[in-house]
Amino acid sequence: MINYFNLTFIIVTFRSEHIIRDCIKDIPKECKIIIVENSGNHKFYNKLKDEIPNLKVHIMNENCGYGKANNFGILNSVTDYLFIINPDTKIYKAEIDKIIGIVKGVDFAIAAPQIVEKFKIYKQNNNNEDYVFVNEVPGMAMLLNKNKFSNSFFDENIFLYLEETDLCKRIKNKGEKIIEINVKISHLGNQSHDNNFEIEKSRNWHWMWSRFYFSKKYKGYFLSLIIFFPILFKLSLKLVFYFIFRHNIKFVLCKKRISGLFTSIIGNRSYYRPKI
Repeated sequence: MINYFNLTFIIVTFRSEHIIRDCIKDIPKECKIIIVENSGNHKFYNKLKDEIPNLKVHIMNENCGYGKANNFGILNSVTDYLFIINPDTKIYKAEIDKIIGIVKGVDFAIAAPQIVEKFKIYKQNNNNEDYVFVNEVPGMAMLLNKNKFSNSFFDENIFLYLEETDLCKRIKNKGEKIIEINVKISHLGNQSHDNNFEIEKSRNWHWMWSRFYFSKKYKGYFLSLIIFFPILFKLSLKLVFYFIFRHNIKFVLCKKRISGLFTSIIGNRSYYRPKI
């Protein structure tokens, strides 16, 4: 049964020192917290670990991606329930209590609250019910029932984007249930790390790589080629336009999108990493 003592919060970070304290400050001390830091920042997280007794920190030697880092945290957990949250998510004890109260006695593999950002709310429940069954949920905050997964969690081939969509699709294909809970939590959005141009280039590259990989995984290679050929053609036209009219930033980002898509089409791994 889910309770504080049988619940671990897993947070993958990448230079998230500026927001991580706000993320974890209201998590009950009876819960366990695992942080997997993808940038090798030992100094800050060792200090944080000394301050918070229910916190374990794992420093990765390289940026291994969101999915692989989460899998590492999951495999190092001992509880039956795992709350995967982004470091730029704010969750309070009252919300945790509501979530636990709602899911007790419910048969689910994945449960997620409604996500509130500045100008929008990610929700599918419009009837004020405690929960509804859905096909997928956003990845900013996901409660997993570990016993439903048979030790198969995030696809480690995906470095960035669509990891949660892939996870939801696989668990639904197994016949398991996904629910959206009528509890709202805040997500700051794009605050998980320093936003600089190298990060933006990485996002554009991986967005296209992951889209084709995901399509190929579930629709097959040749149908995916048919779907993505017009996208590649439009990107190529945009690249020429940006070059001619000297839109330098857009040119670089478009080039990264083409590179990520082409890399995925020819079957190469998701290799691009931000140079920071």
